[in-house]
Order: sequence, then structure tokens, then C-alpha cells
Amino acid sequence: MSTYANLPAPSPEQGLNRYLQEIRKFPLLEPEEEYMLAKRWVDHQDSTAAHQMVTSHLRLAAKIAMGYRGYGLPQAEVISEANVGLMQAVKRFDPEKGFRLATYAMWWIRASIQEYILRSWSLVKLGTTSAQKKLFFNLRKAKAKLGALEEGDLRPENVAQIAKDLSVTEAEVISMNRRMSGGDASLNATVGSEGEGTAQWQDWLEDEDSDQAGDYAEKDELDTRREMMMQAMAVLNDREKDILVQRRLNDVPVTLEALSESYGVSRERIRQIEVRAFEKLQDKMRELARDKGMLIPA
Repeated sequence: MSTYANLPAPSPEQGLNRYLQEIRKFPLLEPEEEYMLAKRWVDHQDSTAAHQMVTSHLRLAAKIAMGYRGYGLPQAEVISEANVGLMQAVKRFDPEKGFRLATYAMWWIRASIQEYILRSWSLVKLGTTSAQKKLFFNLRKAKAKLGALEEGDLRPENVAQIAKDLSVTEAEVISMNRRMSGGDASLNATVGSEGEGTAQWQDWLEDEDSDQAGDYAEKDELDTRREMMMQAMAVLNDREKDILVQRRLNDVPVTLEALSESYGVSRERIRQIEVRAFEKLQDKMRELARDKGMLIPA
């Protein structure tokens, strides 16, 4: 994909707001147009088609990257990593799977960003446990929810609430917040270099009305998961499927006693069948997710 060299790239010299304005010039793709471009890439390695798919989704990559501010890393580099993930998604995208590129790409974009952040933050800063990594990637969002994005130590009540919400200790919240202090920029700060305009960070935050790419991604992700669920259910026999549906998918779960009477077996046997069916369903869902490239970040 040599044409990737011609992609616009964010840089301190260029100014981030100028980059964001530039990528808005690329038109979004209609479903049929996207499918045809993807087929040209898959069937003929048409780099022009791949380039068009990438540029039409640069706004999506930038939008996701904006959600990873506050780690003390240059925003231009975070966006560049998002674009790397986008390119990888386009390279591996299979239009015959029946879902949109935006749905597929967002997992690659997020994975690429998080890998970059983890590489940039030493394990000494970050911590090695899964709980600490979860705290690292969710602290800023939790602070925003409480309206506590100001610099400095958190108020005790905010520390307690975040610790409860993220299932970590209050000491871990305080420590992580201090390690990350200074990275939370004001939402009123201007984007880009002086004289390039008056755009602010808050101008690029996601508003209540999703853009077209966001709408496609949300709808297609839901459709894809429903499709995966239907495919995964095929691994179950009729009894397993019926018990699982009645126990876990009905609005009002059927009791073990009622099912044991219906099938003429013990309640414990019904419970065993339910657990086994659920495990089989989970395994198949994971397999389908891997096939679709749905890389869920840790």
C-alpha cells in the first residue's frame, strides 16, 4: 500500500486543527461504494481503492484518538497510531463478512492506540496488574464523570467513588492520579499553533448527535454481534439451546424446577446443561470474534 505515503499526517509543525480540517474534506462512503472498493482491494490489490477506504475513515480514527487525551503523550502521535490501526484494518477487511469497515476498524484503531500508550508508559509508571491497567485507561473518564478534571489531588469523596466504580483501592487511585497529573489539558485550550484559528479541544469532543461514521459503527456493531450470536447458537443441540434461551435469554428466566419437570431430569442436571451450553456459546463467540478481527483491548 505505497499510496499510504500520501496520507495527510498530523504534526506539531502543521498544527492539529489544520489536520482535522483537512481530513474532513474526504467524503464518507456509502455502503455499496465501500463494498466495491473493498472488493477491488481484496481481489486485485488495488492500492487506490485501499487509499480511498483509509482516507474516508480518517475522521473516525481521529475521533477515537481524541478519547485518549490525558496520558502526557503528543496528540499528533496518538492520531498517527490510530491511523496505523486503520491501515491494518483496511488491509485485512473482508467485505463478504457482511459488516461495515467502521465496525471492523474501530477495534484495530483502539488496539493500536493502547499498544502505543503502553509502550510509551513504563511498567514502573503503569503497574503490572490487570486492575492497574484498567485504572490507567479509565481514570480520566471516571474523573470526567465526576467533574474532577482539574489538576492536583482528587477530593476524598471522588477517590472513594472511583475506587468503588473501578474495583481498585483508594491508594491505587491516588497513586495513579499523581503519576498521570499534568496530562489533562484544559478543554478550552486551543488546538494547533498560534494564528491557525480559534478551535478548542472541546470543539472536537463527541456531541450528542453521532456523525455518519459513528452511526454506521454503532449500528453495524450491534448487527454483527446479533449475527455472531445466531451463528454461535448453531453449536448447541436442541435441548441445550432451549435450556439456555429459557434460563439466560428470556426476560423472565424459567426456574430450574420447571425445566427439570419438563425434561424429566434433576434440577442439577438442568444446571449442568445450562453451564455447559453457555461455555460452548462463549467459545464459539470468541472464535467468531477472532475471525472478524474484533480485537477487544484489555
